Amino acid sequence: MSTAPKTSLILGTAGHIDHGKSSLVKALTGVDPDRLAEEKKRGITIELGFAQLVLPSGRHVGVVDVPGHEKFVRHMVAGATGVDVALIVIAADDGIMPQTVEHLAVLELLGVRSAVVALSKIDLVDEEWAEFVSDEIAGRLADSPFANAPIIGVSSRTGAGLDELRAALDEACASAEHTKAANVARMPVDRVFTVKGFGTVVTGTLWSGELHEGDELVVMPSEAKTRVRSIQMHGKSAESAPAGNRVAVSLAGLSTDEVRPGDFICAPEAAHLTDRFDAEFTYLDPFSFGRPLKTGARVHVAHGTREVLGRILFMDGLETLNSKGRTFAQIRLEEPLPVAYRDQFIVRSYSPVHVIGGGTVLSPRPRRRTNLKPEEHTMLAALDSGDVDAAIGAHLELAGAPEPASEIAHSCGLDEETVARALARMEDAACVVSLSGREKLFARPALVQKIVSAMERSLLMFHSSNPDATGLAKETLRQTAAPTVAPGVFDALLDEAERRGAIMRTEGEVSHPKASAGARKKEEETAEKIADVLRGCTTPPEIGGIAEELGIDVSIARKAVARLVQDGRVTRIDADRYYDRAVIDNYREVVRTHLSENGPSPASDLKDAMGITRKYAMPLLEHFDSTGLTRREGDLRTLVK
Repeated sequence: MSTAPKTSLILGTAGHIDHGKSSLVKALTGVDPDRLAEEKKRGITIELGFAQLVLPSGRHVGVVDVPGHEKFVRHMVAGATGVDVALIVIAADDGIMPQTVEHLAVLELLGVRSAVVALSKIDLVDEEWAEFVSDEIAGRLADSPFANAPIIGVSSRTGAGLDELRAALDEACASAEHTKAANVARMPVDRVFTVKGFGTVVTGTLWSGELHEGDELVVMPSEAKTRVRSIQMHGKSAESAPAGNRVAVSLAGLSTDEVRPGDFICAPEAAHLTDRFDAEFTYLDPFSFGRPLKTGARVHVAHGTREVLGRILFMDGLETLNSKGRTFAQIRLEEPLPVAYRDQFIVRSYSPVHVIGGGTVLSPRPRRRTNLKPEEHTMLAALDSGDVDAAIGAHLELAGAPEPASEIAHSCGLDEETVARALARMEDAACVVSLSGREKLFARPALVQKIVSAMERSLLMFHSSNPDATGLAKETLRQTAAPTVAPGVFDALLDEAERRGAIMRTEGEVSHPKASAGARKKEEETAEKIADVLRGCTTPPEIGGIAEELGIDVSIARKAVARLVQDGRVTRIDADRYYDRAVIDNYREVVRTHLSENGPSPASDLKDAMGITRKYAMPLLEHFDSTGLTRREGDLRTLVK
């Protein structure tokens, strides 16, 4: 199998219609990105065209040629998502045009920071005019991330400036980094078609992770399951594709009706939809309308290759936002999207439609909120800065109970591997404590101490009101001390409390080590009295009768005899009857001897051998059956051991 060169960067074109983007891509790569018949007919790029560019250094980069016509700005957003370096094409005979301005805004909002300006059609103007337009461009870019972008005069028709442009692109790519660093495979789909022998094929820019032949994938938002049949990069077969590549993927078991442009294909662990997300949001007024943006505005939200309607709600009490203003906002969607932490998105006005802002996803699955608690603001600020430890710490400050790493990752919108590493660092620094349960749980030390202290207070109050009681049922303690904590998590907290010496546990009860001492002593004394009653008694009374005989409450008697059972001093035969161990051992030897000498025997013979009535004999024989001494076969019992 031939292997395509592995690329790690995407070069995206931007610029106004008819400024020569597609012609320039063809001149640089030899590939015509205008593939569709309609595109040829109309002379514009409607959908995303792509090619591969080999730069002077030998670096291979994927080139995405995006539309320039105002009606196709949505496709431009799709193409710019995932772009690492921008090739901004501006015709020398036109200069900066409205869609140029909008495209520049999209690139800035999507976090693209490296760019080269191609002053195209340089052969159509004189040197003085070209210099004038170059100065105009430099002035326009001065207040943007592309202020230092080189401006190279080129002509696709004559070839002028192409070598200089390739060199400038090579330098820009050398300093750029692919923006998606997550290990999980995610790819927005921009084209879907059928190829004979391959079935359904999708194309897109692989945002993160790697794709391999045979990988299981999920289509979002439909959640349809599929598998990678084959992979191509730039027309060549490949066994795998790393992030940052333009990729064509053949999908097994799916028709073209089951996956569409705008969908995502991703690894199963990344298949999460949300109808809202918290984000860092920047408002731009690229056409200088001078209108502030109001909170609650209905907008178009572009993410990956999909655009849906939604509303943007500012946090921190803001009602409006002026151009270049920045705030935390919650985006509420009318259709769910598979967003993830640090995804970029674009916001366009509802009507008339044009780019007005965008930003970065911080919390993909938050609660509905616009007023932030201090800890929530801290968490968003930490996520915005990329301080994962601080973000997790802020989340744990909000948590009402210890949580597993998987839940922390889900709440913060981070991958589990990243969260696990952060928690290990924080545990080493004593910033979090871990608890052993069904799965490892994490919490702030103060939270664990708070719950343990609540257990102690509840137990002390119980013992004060119930001096004769030895303890409280576990579930009752949970309801009083930590009612919002799940039972499984509470078990882990009980283990920690017991380790700290704050509680004691016996037979499903929880007690305070100090306050229950008197009750435990009384229980021990009662147990000894019951043991005396049962010692040598071949036909013992039921526990209620013993309690009456001793003049004690039957509930106390049951707890006391349970202690004797736990210690192995007595044996429970049925619901309310207990035997001294020595008595049981004697009856066992009687039964064993009788069956050894006489063979299989009926219950009546064994009753007579033990010298007791049927009322006492039958429960004892059933006990011996259950413990494996005997086996009942019809009306007879045989010796097993």
